[in-house]
Amino acid sequence: MNIDYLVVGVVSILAIALHVVLFVLFRRWMDRDLALSMAGDDPARRAWMLEKLAQARRERVRRRDLAAWLRQAAAGSDP
Repeated sequence: MNIDYLVVGVVSILAIALHVVLFVLFRRWMDRDLALSMAGDDPARRAWMLEKLAQARRERVRRRDLAAWLRQAAAGSDP
């Protein structure tokens, strides 16, 4: 086996892994920003919404349903 193929293979695998990691991080950041945007400027409410986001992750709320779930949680009760 030629070493060139090995190098190309390793670099390709590393590039794909990097893209997967960045994709996951960006999704987490977007979900966090969504929760914080619903909380406003109140620090207690922001912490409470981040707890609700963590609860949604534990309950495995689908990503497409996350905004509605967080909106319902925000309207349901206050911290």
